[in-house]
Amino acid sequence: MSMWNQIYLFAFLGGVILTLVDTPLFQWLAEKTDFMDRPQANHKGHRKATPLLGGAAMFTAWILCLTAGVTAATSGWVPYFSEVLSEHLAGMQAVSRPLLFIALGAFLSVMLGLIDDKWALTAAQKFGGQFVIALIAVWLGGVRINVFIDNSWITGALTVFWIMLLMNSINFFDNMDGLAVGTVTIAMGFFTILAALNHQFFIAALAALTCGVGAGFWFYNFNPATIFMGDSGSHFLGYMAAVISAGITYFGIDFSHSRFPILLPLFILALPLFDTAMVVLIRTRNRKPFWIGDHNHISHRFVRMGLSRKQAVMLVHLMALCIGLGILPVFWGDFRTAAILVAQAFLLLLIITILQFTLSDRQDTREQPLPPPETPGGKERRK
Repeated sequence: MSMWNQIYLFAFLGGVILTLVDTPLFQWLAEKTDFMDRPQANHKGHRKATPLLGGAAMFTAWILCLTAGVTAATSGWVPYFSEVLSEHLAGMQAVSRPLLFIALGAFLSVMLGLIDDKWALTAAQKFGGQFVIALIAVWLGGVRINVFIDNSWITGALTVFWIMLLMNSINFFDNMDGLAVGTVTIAMGFFTILAALNHQFFIAALAALTCGVGAGFWFYNFNPATIFMGDSGSHFLGYMAAVISAGITYFGIDFSHSRFPILLPLFILALPLFDTAMVVLIRTRNRKPFWIGDHNHISHRFVRMGLSRKQAVMLVHLMALCIGLGILPVFWGDFRTAAILVAQAFLLLLIITILQFTLSDRQDTREQPLPPPETPGGKERRK
């Protein structure tokens, strides 16, 4: 195993371990401060009050690991990696300022979500906050999508849209225990591989750390969840997925055999993006505001087809793995190989579409609104 691969492994394990340790602390804090998600006649499906500080737990583990890693790398506290890190010390110093603003954007994402979890922001307020966060990442953090357009204003606007799109897509996708965090964790694993193959060492380490944080929290959020990540967690994971996917170089004259690799982030994140597009279309067709939650998500449709909630989540995760593994060779394959794999990925999404709408109108008692809890109080969650 190369030295950098060991660094990625340490970043991943650090994220896993610290999240496993600090999540119970935030669960206790949520219970003490009554920062809870209390079930009412909503569509989330839980039957008891559940702590809602999972996003804060993930971010705390992430920022502590990131700070410790950067400090150790620049200070020479890890002699085992000192030789390989010293070769890239200038690069680390060059990315320190952008990384600071990226971390600031992550913090603001969590804060925006926490405010929404507690006081239920309007859609306009949430979009406004997301827009400011995206601007910070793009113009101060240097995050830019490369789509063969030599115009900084256009690429900047596309990147702002990409960040806001993923923050909302992951927010929409967080509708069953473990669904969103598991899907993003899988995606982060693929982004780690792509960045590592492209020798983008710092992006790969950041993706590995985020993957580890997601995997650690997944342990507590998987059905039956003992803590929810809330809007703070979905905003954090959506923001990180957007920033990391935008930071990877998918096409280069020296290593690319086609331009198909620029489609890789779309396919790796296809399920939350596809699900968001479908529910927005359905809600618009039904003359409903697209930001108001309902049971038209792919996971809900699978439950109406007869699967349990846990089975529906596992099926979505298996689909994410299949799409990611199937599309990954596009990065190094020639034109013909890439074209076939892209066509295969499109066909797989078509299969998912057929599955999603088969028997989708059948009512299932497991998806009926729950009766109000005996304990009064608490606002209705909109996710």
